[in-house]
Amino acid sequence: MIGYLTQDYSLISAFRSQPVGRTRKKATVEQRVFKMAPKLSDYFGDGEILASKGTLDRPISGLVMDSRRVVPGTLFFALPGLRTDGSGYIDEAIARGAVAIVTEKLPPVVPARVTFIQVADPRASLARVAQRYYRFPDRDMAVVGVTGTNGKTTVSHLIKHLLNGDQRVGLIGTINYDLGARTVPSFKTTPESLDIFGMLAQMRDNGCRQAVMEVSSHGIDQQRVLGLQFSAAVFTNLTRDHLDYHKTLDAYFDVKTKLFTGGTGSEPKLAIINVDDAHGEQLVGRVPANVRTVTFGENPNAQVRAENVSLNFKNTTFTLVWPGGSLQIDSPLIGRYNVSNLLAAVATAWALGRDPLVIMSRLKSFKGVAGRMERIEEGQAFNVLVDYAHTDDALRNALGMLRAITPGRLLVVFGCGGNRDRAKRPMMMHAVQEVADFTFATADNPRGETLTQIFADMKEGVTAPEKITWIDDRRRAISLALDIAKPGDCLLIAGKGHESYQEFADTVIPFDDRQIVRELIGIKTLKPGAQS
Repeated sequence: MIGYLTQDYSLISAFRSQPVGRTRKKATVEQRVFKMAPKLSDYFGDGEILASKGTLDRPISGLVMDSRRVVPGTLFFALPGLRTDGSGYIDEAIARGAVAIVTEKLPPVVPARVTFIQVADPRASLARVAQRYYRFPDRDMAVVGVTGTNGKTTVSHLIKHLLNGDQRVGLIGTINYDLGARTVPSFKTTPESLDIFGMLAQMRDNGCRQAVMEVSSHGIDQQRVLGLQFSAAVFTNLTRDHLDYHKTLDAYFDVKTKLFTGGTGSEPKLAIINVDDAHGEQLVGRVPANVRTVTFGENPNAQVRAENVSLNFKNTTFTLVWPGGSLQIDSPLIGRYNVSNLLAAVATAWALGRDPLVIMSRLKSFKGVAGRMERIEEGQAFNVLVDYAHTDDALRNALGMLRAITPGRLLVVFGCGGNRDRAKRPMMMHAVQEVADFTFATADNPRGETLTQIFADMKEGVTAPEKITWIDDRRRAISLALDIAKPGDCLLIAGKGHESYQEFADTVIPFDDRQIVRELIGIKTLKPGAQS
């Protein structure tokens, strides 16, 4: 739980077996703490428990869903999973000190010292109990949820920046978690509900009054945001992705829609929707009448829209129009899709009551997001950009934008992740070959798949084999791309963005595209004047 409940927490200490010869004073203090501990019965509503064995009047020290994190006194949730089932770890949890277990099925015999609680859906139960345990932190803050295939990270960081004036704003997303008093690396775009409510509680206790979070389709479907009250829900776009999980684009869209229609257990107060996207237009018609809808885009019917858009390598300019006024925008974020990202953030801040003039002053100081069309400047005579684009639509948008502003050749290094939707691989390849002058196809995060299989899927989308070479090693592919780049060219390294690692079947190794580029440029003496 990101350190919210630590091993030396006084409540956990009260649950530990006491050593022989302890002092009477210490025993008295711990007994008092133990009596103050929350009880199981405090966190389950009427009808939520199907059956139980053992007392519900049992004190607990905290909530856990990973048996490895169990400490004395905890309530362990045995969650069903795609690869492993939490019920297989119940014995380990008890051995580590769990005093209560939430599960789908009661065992025939239970230890006398442990309470078992049967529920219809352990994941739903975890979300409800976590929200209560942390005293409904989402009700003490304005929480903004951002969902969509592309742009979630940039939009979330932009919204946080625009709202972060005289008050702290928390963040839960793909790159990091800003908890108000500290920032920690992210381990999942949308964490489990227990982590979400624990982090929101930290934000609240650290003085945050707003929080922004990326909401993935997996997070919605697996009930990680069940019951969470969103002040605003933002829809960026929808393109093909995660169909290994959702199976069809319609099913994928239906899951995203739940965030706006109350399908997560609570309707948002505001719905901020991109009407340049066909699915966004559909979504507008599904939003309940009692939810205020604000639309954005270049669509002339959008409430918050961009007009007179001008794109180049250094900046993006356009006229921002909203009900009641207009302003000129000059942003260092490049690309048409960043116009959409900017509009999403501005529309959200405006809908939450921020003054557009204040929004504009905040916008000027936004420097961008790590690994999102991030320019690497090491003195080389050509442009190098690192981007997270890992869908055919994201690649097509990124390359189309770069093609329009690149005087020389457009070079690309990219790959496709393993153990993900195989059907999108030829589509990604086709999108790259449509625009790029030359491509280095390489490893992304192969995970448990062989590069032979990944490359075979990608090759189905090849339309110009003379414009591509296949390199297993990603560092080698980047090195070769730098070797052929000339003044006026642009090299895009796509797929991993901010990631500082590469995933293989049984290991994870350090690997950061940005760091690799800087190291290689230094080694190759590509900087002006470096050669003798």
